[in-house]
Amino acid sequence: MLWLLWGSGKIGLLIDEEKFAYWRYLFVMHRIDHSRFRKRHDFVPDFSHAERRTRLVIGITAGMMVVEIVVGWVSHSMALLADGWHMSTHVMAFLITAVAYYFSRTQADNAQFSFGTGKIGVLGGFTSAVVLSLVALLMAGESVHRLFAPLEIRFNEAIGIACLGLLVNLGCAFLLGDRHHEGGSSHREDLNLRAAYLHVLADAFTSVLAIAALAGGKFFGWGWLDPAVGIVGSGVIFSWAYTLLRDTAGILLDRTPASSDLPEQIRRAVESDGDSMVTDLHVWQVGIGKYAAMISVVAHEPKSCEAYRALLRGHHELVHVTIETHHCREDHASAPGA
Repeated sequence: MLWLLWGSGKIGLLIDEEKFAYWRYLFVMHRIDHSRFRKRHDFVPDFSHAERRTRLVIGITAGMMVVEIVVGWVSHSMALLADGWHMSTHVMAFLITAVAYYFSRTQADNAQFSFGTGKIGVLGGFTSAVVLSLVALLMAGESVHRLFAPLEIRFNEAIGIACLGLLVNLGCAFLLGDRHHEGGSSHREDLNLRAAYLHVLADAFTSVLAIAALAGGKFFGWGWLDPAVGIVGSGVIFSWAYTLLRDTAGILLDRTPASSDLPEQIRRAVESDGDSMVTDLHVWQVGIGKYAAMISVVAHEPKSCEAYRALLRGHHELVHVTIETHHCREDHASAPGA
């Protein structure tokens, strides 16, 4: 209580000392620099190299797509048309890849993305895998139709364009290859890039099948071979798409990879003192090779959060760790069922 004298009268002014201390505490705290305690959530590596390569591949593939579709339609080659259709969908997939790179880079500091933009590239890879799966199904359906309703094929024109398409695909595959040792990103780190690479490989694979089928039809009269290889190719491409869908979906659904024993390693590290026990643990990916963890610990003599965090410093893949501690006041030896 603080009393103020005003003239000959006494005016009593009651100040809540606890509130005064609280507001004084806030004032002092706000004047202190706490920036070192704030965590960044930009867990996305530098993918600028891959982004530039993807844009170049978009231009090359779009040009070749137009040529293959036109010549395939004129020459009545299902194999060549299938390759052209693949290229059209791959152009769309490459656009998805490029847009994912753009948003990952430009939104990296956006606070609305609670754990950064690391999953945008994964979402791009998942979408590309869906597109690749649809292409495989459409290719299989049209190939089956051509088995029962064959068309006359102009082999010379079709073979020439298929060879040109193969060269273009191989060039694009080189541009999107695993450039980790040349300053780029590896497919293991970048599922968005891996999706684009698989689209190019699918194109190259269908080009090889198209050339083989067209050669068999031209020199041996095996007209059925053209749609038959379309069915085989669709099966192989679908298997690639399935693998990519599995890998990207696991990350998007916050599933810890089966190949990772990170949760068990966290438990062993935290419980190594014989007193602490992990009662709740959540581990999920926030990007390729980047994990976040929420750990709840109960102990008779809980350590500080910083002490528990120090036990996990060897795990560089853990980029965001939240720890809560609880004090157990019960004697475990006398607990029911002990």
